Amino acid sequence: MSRIAANATPSAVERPGCRPGCGACCIAPSISSPIPGMPHGKPPGVRCVQLDADNLCRLFGDPRRPAVCERFVFDDALCGENRTQALQRIALLECGTSTGN
Repeated sequence: MSRIAANATPSAVERPGCRPGCGACCIAPSISSPIPGMPHGKPPGVRCVQLDADNLCRLFGDPRRPAVCERFVFDDALCGENRTQALQRIALLECGTSTGN
């Protein structure tokens, strides 16, 4: 059973299937929306500054949390069976949808 950090908010815990402490969705994808501490968003593969040491989002329940982050929900096919699979699969999806060079 996953350990839930004492400061985790109910919204972090209530997401069906989501693995508290995974953080893959806060690392692998790019985020073009401003994030507190990252006014220009974040590139893929870069850890969000709002991800704490337990890999939990400090902005859960906070109105400053980007809408794209709020809409990102656990999916068995995308997140896989563990954090490593989630990081790999989200990164692969990011590469497949990149509009860069």
